[in-house]
Amino acid sequence: MLVPTRADQASEPREGSTDQVVSHVRALIVGGKLKPGGRLPAERDLAVQIGVSRPTVRAGLRALAAMGVVVSRHGSGTYIPSGPPKLGSAPLGFLAALHGFTREEMYEARKLLEVGAAGMAAERAAPERIAAMAEEVANLFSAMNDPQAFLVHDIDFHRSVAAASGNPIIAAVMEMISSLYYERRRETATRATQRNLRDAAEMHRRVYQAIRAGDANAARAAMSEHLTQSSSYQAQEAEDGDGADAPARPAARRRPPAKR
Repeated sequence: MLVPTRADQASEPREGSTDQVVSHVRALIVGGKLKPGGRLPAERDLAVQIGVSRPTVRAGLRALAAMGVVVSRHGSGTYIPSGPPKLGSAPLGFLAALHGFTREEMYEARKLLEVGAAGMAAERAAPERIAAMAEEVANLFSAMNDPQAFLVHDIDFHRSVAAASGNPIIAAVMEMISSLYYERRRETATRATQRNLRDAAEMHRRVYQAIRAGDANAARAAMSEHLTQSSSYQAQEAEDGDGADAPARPAARRRPPAKR
C-alpha cells in the first residue's frame, strides 16, 4: 500500500468548506476586484485560488446564489448582479413555517417598510422609475379579470416603489418580503372580488400619482390607506373562505362579501 507523501497531499485540493468560498468572494467584492455586472473566475480557477475542490466551489456558489450575491448564466459563467440587490426569501420562509406569521404581522411589517419607501420615492424617483410604476398601474387595470396576473403586477408595483426610494437596502428587503407574500397570496388570490381588485387598482394609481407629483406626504398617506384596505379585504376573504392561508377550492363558488 502506497502512502502519499506530504508533497502529494499538498498538490491535491482539499475538500474545504462552502464558508471558504463565500469568504473568498466577499473579499474580492470588498477589495473592489468584483463589481456589479462583473464575472467571477471559472470554477477551476476559484478552486486553485481558494485551495478547495471544485464540488466545494459549486456548493459555495449555490449558497451565494441563494443569498442573491451571484447569478449563474448557463454557458457563460457566474456574475455579480448588475441591478438592485436581492435577498433570497428562503430564510424568511422557514421562519414563517416555524412560527406561523399571521396576515396581520405581514401587513404590519409591510407598512413599516412601504409607507416610508413611498415618501422617499416621491422625493427621489428618477423618470425611468416613474415610468415603471405607470406601466404596472396600467397592467393592474388590464388584469382585472385575472386575479393571478393581477397579483404579479401588484407585487411588481410595490417592488418598483421600493426601488424608486433610492435606497438599495429597502429595495433588497422588499424583494424578500414580496417573494414570501407572493407564495402565500397566490393560493388565495382567486378569492378577490371584482370590487376588491378595482379598489386595489385605484389605490395603486393614487400612490403612483402622489409619487409622480413629488408629494411625499400624500404618497405615504396613500400607501398606508392602500395597505390597510388590502389587509381588511383579505380578512373578509378569509372569513368567507374558512381561513386566509387555506388553498382555494376551485369547485366551490364563493359568495361575495356582504355590503356594509
